[in-house]
Amino acid sequence: MSECNAELFNFPSFDRRKIEGSFSGGDVSSDGGVMVLRQADRRLGLTRALDKVIVDPRNPELITHRQSDLLRQRIYGLALGYEDLNDHDTLRKDLAWQSAVERGEELASSPTLCRLENRADRRSAWAMSRVLVEQFIQSFKVAPKELILDFDATDDRVHGLQEGRFFHGYYGDWCFLPLYVFCGEQLLVSYLRPSNIDVAQHAWAILKLLVRELRTAWPGVKIILRGDSGFCRWRMLRWCERHGVDYLVGLAKNSRLLALAEELTERAERQYESAQQKQRLFGWLDYGAHSWDRQRRVIAKAEHSSQGRNPRFVVTSLEGEAQALYDEIYCARGEMENRIKEQQLGLFADRTSCHGWWANQFRVLLSAAAYVLLETIRRIGLEGSELARAQVTTIRLKLLKIGTVILRNTRRIRLLFSNAYPQQALFASVLHRLSSA
Repeated sequence: MSECNAELFNFPSFDRRKIEGSFSGGDVSSDGGVMVLRQADRRLGLTRALDKVIVDPRNPELITHRQSDLLRQRIYGLALGYEDLNDHDTLRKDLAWQSAVERGEELASSPTLCRLENRADRRSAWAMSRVLVEQFIQSFKVAPKELILDFDATDDRVHGLQEGRFFHGYYGDWCFLPLYVFCGEQLLVSYLRPSNIDVAQHAWAILKLLVRELRTAWPGVKIILRGDSGFCRWRMLRWCERHGVDYLVGLAKNSRLLALAEELTERAERQYESAQQKQRLFGWLDYGAHSWDRQRRVIAKAEHSSQGRNPRFVVTSLEGEAQALYDEIYCARGEMENRIKEQQLGLFADRTSCHGWWANQFRVLLSAAAYVLLETIRRIGLEGSELARAQVTTIRLKLLKIGTVILRNTRRIRLLFSNAYPQQALFASVLHRLSSA
């Protein structure tokens, strides 16, 4: 740690004793749980895989910090809540961090990490995206019978003159429009896009690539596309039909749809007037917009409450009871919004403040890698525990932010965690599960 003279802080006295403090405790870390991240990373081989596919143009004989170390340092930092590169100017001295990154000396400074980000290009972004899909496939011990792919876009507001930023009328601000694809809680795609495009742009191409990769691994798997009305494009639906991919996609209401559902809507209104309680009725419609190639089956939800009518429509290729498909399958896509919030708010995927486009895409993918590590801890290490459904910020607070004294010599590194840490049994269980084959 730094040997500069530490500033002394005085606090109100207690029991006639002075209370003083200073940042001079020596080799003490507030991030002892970084070793849990290291264990998850070793289990997955995530940063090792990323390092293999990202070209490092530097002369290996002239570098101090290996690219794999830079990736670990940056990804672990995002997982631990440090979104700013400047944070690493002091974190690089933390012995717990050095141990997790597997270095015996100071880690990289913020300028070195900045150069890593700014040398990113299309090739590295594409390769990193493939690693995310490969990690998803490798997470299954046996072939799944069914996969539901959730597609959704969100706004990533910007506050500078970054390449690719545009004003978006719906969000009312200058932003990017990243696209995410999740399967359950597992992340497959984290793709930065400019905001002057249709919300479904590139989604079809990404779906085709995902289906090809997933069916190469599991030829018999059933794949379902799920998304809101922004992804209802008839050519995309036709491609799904021709390639054996089912879909359950929101459909924006219009005058024709409302007319087709009028009888159902009026019945819901009459039942509400009789019972004075919200009524929800479901039915099937055959609908095809004038621009579509043919009609398709649509679930109509007629809802009436004190706020009036609230109709909703979903186009699908699935068979079954309309209400069950809507309530149990389609509405479950709302859980994806929590995963996006984890990315944007908990893991700083919206920290796209670089000027260059590919540097910002690289940051989004680094955030995705941090999510993969934390999701692995949640899915494997915390299964069946009180934190099995915890958000990444809760996992960070309760499992990673541990006060730790580090003793290091030429033969051993000892991490002395706080005696008062309340999750000691859980911490030991997580490490055991992540360490097992």
